[in-house]
Amino acid sequence: MSKEPSVRAFIALELKEPLRASLEKLQQRLHANLGGIRLVRPEAIHLTLRFLGPTRQDQLQALDAPLAAAARACPALEARIGGIGTFPERGRPHVLWVGVELEPAALELQRACEQAARDAGFAPEERPFRAHLTLGRWRDHATRPELPETDLGPTCLDSLVLFRSEQAKDGMVYTSLARFPLASA
Repeated sequence: MSKEPSVRAFIALELKEPLRASLEKLQQRLHANLGGIRLVRPEAIHLTLRFLGPTRQDQLQALDAPLAAAARACPALEARIGGIGTFPERGRPHVLWVGVELEPAALELQRACEQAARDAGFAPEERPFRAHLTLGRWRDHATRPELPETDLGPTCLDSLVLFRSEQAKDGMVYTSLARFPLASA
């Protein structure tokens, strides 16, 4: 019996180019003080609503209709980008992130994505949702850096995307498998 091939996938809100440019400037400004960090390419930064991991073709198909419905039910969103930190919050840092302040409709959208994932056969996500944009990751032991106050202002989020994730030699490559526009305001 052959095992159905799977892809590594996740559901995210896509960022627009002006925000990506601002994030790249922030990364450049911070990089000198962040020894050993591997920065995420600006074009790869996104707001993950639900990580799926290995995903079979039947699961991808099962996600299509509920994600489309969730996107249609959610108006285009305004989010505020600011605050900077690391995961974990204590001990040696592994992830550098910038925060995302979301309006209630975005949290409803995230819950709908979680429900769509469960209905497609994924285990419930055990960690609470924390809206953030990953700027970089440390591979080795790093000391906790001093981080500046950061406020990149508001941004519009209007596209929910089901992404495929593939490892490449220079980092992860994300390919859109399905795109669902949010409702017009």
